[in-house]
Amino acid sequence: MKSLFDGQDILITGGTGSFGKQFTRTVLANCKPKRLIIYSRDEFKQFEMAQEFPEDKYPCMRYFIGDVRDQQRLERAFDGVDYVIHAAAIKHVSIAEYNPFECVKTNIHGAENVVNAAINQRVKKIVALSTDKACNPINLYGATKLASDKIFIAANNYAGTSRCRFSVVRYGNVVGSRGSVVPFFSKLIAEGADFLPITDDRMTRFWITVQAGVDFVTDSFKMMNGGEIFVPKIPSMGIMDITRIMAPNMKTKVIGIRPGEKLHEEMISEADAMNTYELEDRYVIKSQSIFRTEKENPNKQPGKLVENDFHYASDSNSEWVTDDQFKEMLEK
Repeated sequence: MKSLFDGQDILITGGTGSFGKQFTRTVLANCKPKRLIIYSRDEFKQFEMAQEFPEDKYPCMRYFIGDVRDQQRLERAFDGVDYVIHAAAIKHVSIAEYNPFECVKTNIHGAENVVNAAINQRVKKIVALSTDKACNPINLYGATKLASDKIFIAANNYAGTSRCRFSVVRYGNVVGSRGSVVPFFSKLIAEGADFLPITDDRMTRFWITVQAGVDFVTDSFKMMNGGEIFVPKIPSMGIMDITRIMAPNMKTKVIGIRPGEKLHEEMISEADAMNTYELEDRYVIKSQSIFRTEKENPNKQPGKLVENDFHYASDSNSEWVTDDQFKEMLEK
């Protein structure tokens, strides 16, 4: 079966991160791209990634040093590119709270640069990675990602003759990603710590594996018309269940919520319900704007419109991670 990416030029901004590495593994194992370009600003991470995916073994691989803050560099990198995944971001909540202008430069100005470069270089499709923290944000990271989401959705209105299409994928915590609680707890357990620090024992989060995230993004490329926010149906889990499974005999200590942190996360607010459609494996939030893409392709969005009072939050989720499922996630 022919893959969407066969014979195509693909670029990932922030490609040396957890998502970029797993996406690269998946594409190289299942597709035959013309070029797979890793765009990021850290040369050492690119050096490390090139050891796992050397160009002599994988002739399609390209490594491109650059920052999303630099539109001119992006335009050079986007030359001839068909598909872009925008994964570059400043993502740590506490770091963003204390470095707000740096977060704005990367997450908001960087999004604008990616959009302009893509339009100028006539990229076919872009999927931007978002976060549950962009829904009703209370921290700067979430606020910048909400602004980024708005920029990418609105970009469909001014793509002009380039016919570039922009959509967004929004999902929750990735098990095992850098900076997340799972590797942090694993490190403490391995070092023989006396307790695991818990910000609040009521806390819940949405959880997804990095491979599931990669598969969801790939499916969204196939489904997108431009202007959608795709939200996967994924399970929730409480922080105390995580500690119980990872370290059943270890004590916990409540240390208090950090600046900008929520007890629970939302991925779809009640205000978005009037534009949200439910499919078997995901929700699709459509923009209230009428894009040229909808005029050219008047097919109605598949699925059914959700109820007016619908919202999708980690504490009221109907699906929860079982012990066995979480253990399987940890193994993967």
